[in-house]
Amino acid sequence: MNNLAFALVDSTFEPFRAGELVVKPATENWEKQAYFALRRAVFSDEQQLLVHDKDSHDFQAIAIVALAGNCGMADQVVGAVRIYPSSEEAVPSLWFGGRLCVAQAYRRHSMIGKALVNEAVSRAKELGCETFRATVQAPNESYFHGLHWRTLDRLDVLGQPHCLMQADLASYPLMPRQVSLQPLKGARHG
Repeated sequence: MNNLAFALVDSTFEPFRAGELVVKPATENWEKQAYFALRRAVFSDEQQLLVHDKDSHDFQAIAIVALAGNCGMADQVVGAVRIYPSSEEAVPSLWFGGRLCVAQAYRRHSMIGKALVNEAVSRAKELGCETFRATVQAPNESYFHGLHWRTLDRLDVLGQPHCLMQADLASYPLMPRQVSLQPLKGARHG
């Protein structure tokens, strides 16, 4: 009799990643709850940048999510960003984006962050934005340069280096609503 033993070690398997993604404003309650949960997981738990992720901008912000799923059913938020108009009168039609984050298992797919930024800027343009800015963590500055943003200023936010950046709006055409990114290259189906 052969005694074969198989050891299953969690590190043997890569995390499951859904094969279909949709980027859109969060409209369902579960999407909004998962949007805030992802932000909290990234900015409060993982990066320990913010004790409380929510702020006064969330009352007027439009939450945009990257939803992952299979077989046409989205069931998890794997990316998030928010946009909101500025109350600053010195720059008319000024909008801001912020709290861009992607779930850890999906970070190697740079297209998710890019799709969120594209949707954020394009949606703001559709709503009358003429200037779009964001405060970006300094290590992400070059990523945004690759997305047609320029650095306006260097800032210290909560003791961390950040950059005030502005999007080149001409590089962001108005997009058809509900952008779908399917299939996701490198996705693992289980």
